Amino acid sequence: MARTRKGRDISGWLVVDKPAGLTSTAVVNKVKWALDAKKAGHAGTLDPEATGVLAIALGEATKTVPYITDALKAYVFTMRLGQATNTDDAEGEVIAQSDLRPDDAEIKDALGAFIGDIMQVPPQFSAVKVDGQRAYKKARDGEEMELAARPLWVDELVLVDRPDADHVVLEMTCGKGGYVRSIARDLGAVLGCFGHVVSLRRIWSGPFQAEDGVTLEQVVALARTPELDAYIQPLEVGLADLPQVRCLAESVARLRNGNPASVIASDVEYGEEVWASYDGKAIAVGSYRGGELHPTRVFVAAKVD
Repeated sequence: MARTRKGRDISGWLVVDKPAGLTSTAVVNKVKWALDAKKAGHAGTLDPEATGVLAIALGEATKTVPYITDALKAYVFTMRLGQATNTDDAEGEVIAQSDLRPDDAEIKDALGAFIGDIMQVPPQFSAVKVDGQRAYKKARDGEEMELAARPLWVDELVLVDRPDADHVVLEMTCGKGGYVRSIARDLGAVLGCFGHVVSLRRIWSGPFQAEDGVTLEQVVALARTPELDAYIQPLEVGLADLPQVRCLAESVARLRNGNPASVIASDVEYGEEVWASYDGKAIAVGSYRGGELHPTRVFVAAKVD
């Protein structure tokens, strides 16, 4: 007999302003405990020392996670010039140094090569899999790997501050799968001075903003209370980048059972991925085909009276 999961059937999004020093998984587990939630997961890992937006999906909202991970996200990070480390951040050992310090104009000129469609090699200490094992585990054992370059869309990369000769503050907006540590490493190589990340903060991810997030201290202080529940955003927020169609009451049961059903749509193209709502609540996501929605994901938490 299968074991039933304990906890509440609660659905929606909780945005946590993640503190440094914890893994994303540890934060998810703390939120799951604090809300007594049956199911939870995050939409995009942050390195343990990184801070900022960690969007945590609860219950049925976990079905909308791909739409957040695929969305644009923005980071502010400080880069240390003159040193390369084996982890591409301040946690690692310095493996190369330079006395060269490019000026602001040289840095701005170099940023153009990192905007648009680029190819990026992940850090040696990363979660990519090599021969079925995480790269960081092999790196901890002293193994150097030839990691394959991966495509990344960088929408924007700008210099926002120069606190001193050794440090620059950059802001980057990018798509799915970007490693800020790789940007710092590769930018340092282009500038001829080496470089690594010393601080990193995700300021927004899709529709979620850091300033709207709760701190982990608040999560713990408000654990198992209605006050914490009040911070939960509707699961529909995770569908903000998809066109919305509306369904009639008689279509709801068919969609929730995974069957095509009639919907009301405007300015939607044939074959486009959309989400269907009834009374503002998400019923299903799927492909729009000539007046019908063919569902690929259904939301059982969406109830119709």
